[in-house]
Amino acid sequence: MKLRKLRKNAALTLAVSALMLAVLAGPAAAAGDPGAYLDTTEFFTDRDLAPTADRTGAVTYTVTDGKDIHITEEGVYVLAGSAKNVTVYVETDEADDAKVQLVLDGVTVENDDFPVVYVTEADKVFITTEKDSALSVTGAFTADGDTNTDGVIFCRCDLTMSGTAALTVASTDNGVVCKDDLKITGGAYDITAGSCALEANDSIRVADGVFVLTAGDDALHAENDEDDTKGWVYLADGDFTIDAGDDGIHALTVVQIDGGSCVIDAAEGIEGSVIQINGGTIDIAASDDGLNAAYKSTAYYPTLEINGGDITIVMASGDTDGVDSNGNLFVNGGTVDVTGPSTFDYDGSAAYNGGTIITNGTQVNSIPSQRMGGFGGGRGSVGMGGWRG
Repeated sequence: MKLRKLRKNAALTLAVSALMLAVLAGPAAAAGDPGAYLDTTEFFTDRDLAPTADRTGAVTYTVTDGKDIHITEEGVYVLAGSAKNVTVYVETDEADDAKVQLVLDGVTVENDDFPVVYVTEADKVFITTEKDSALSVTGAFTADGDTNTDGVIFCRCDLTMSGTAALTVASTDNGVVCKDDLKITGGAYDITAGSCALEANDSIRVADGVFVLTAGDDALHAENDEDDTKGWVYLADGDFTIDAGDDGIHALTVVQIDGGSCVIDAAEGIEGSVIQINGGTIDIAASDDGLNAAYKSTAYYPTLEINGGDITIVMASGDTDGVDSNGNLFVNGGTVDVTGPSTFDYDGSAAYNGGTIITNGTQVNSIPSQRMGGFGGGRGSVGMGGWRG
């Protein structure tokens, strides 16, 4: 059936358009279905969300210059005082289920070349900041055997950070490194890092918090070298101010933003295989791409989906894209305001099902594409008026 005949039947036009988009999307993409990529229902436990620790039976350590602290049993440990060259080792014998909570009670530690907190073995660690604290590494990091201990906080297991006070972290390399799931549920964080501010292998999950992140590389970076179904970033809420040399937010697989506020100044604002924005306020100034859904994981077809939120993107001059998908692009709601030489670019197909799109100060009724290529070649855009090819 020819497209000119389809235009006579609006309902059939929409059905065929949806079918074409689904075919182009591939098995891993789910167009217009918020929540299809990440099931967030059990992302945070009650203990994750608690802003303070239960100090019943807690052990208190006052840090002293040059004297390391070794924690080998499950429990709650309070850290206080000010010192140089102290490492808090967490190396429990109950690796299968041992949970250790470190309470930062106004502690300040400055190290020359090794992490301040080094978790080698535990089921899960909680770091709860209850009085303003500061942790730093001022020189080049020293490896621990085959382990490149490249973070001020370096954790080999799941890590949850929370609190009611501010934690300042300064690093010549990474700020916080977690080899499993990193969760942040509250507190204020001022992190300055030569490489990444927050880095995790499996996921970064943020329920709340205030973040000022300055990074030479990525501010938030989630990537698993051994499993490309992992390495995702989820923001339920939080207030982020980001200045990054590379990406503001980088995920191997999915970036999902449900709420909060992000002000990002970076080479690329947000990058992942899939980017799904359901809410929040996002303000990006970028010199490469503002939002970029790219071929990063074999588990996902590049997809950029905007279902809500208020997004403002200002691009530098040159070969830059405000909203760029190497696959498909869906705008289902929210407001997207893009200023730049190339406001939208996609290589698959695009569908505009709702919301407001503003390009260079002018509201439009379809998704433009300045440069088209790859499979689909920008073959068509579904605007508010239906399919156009």
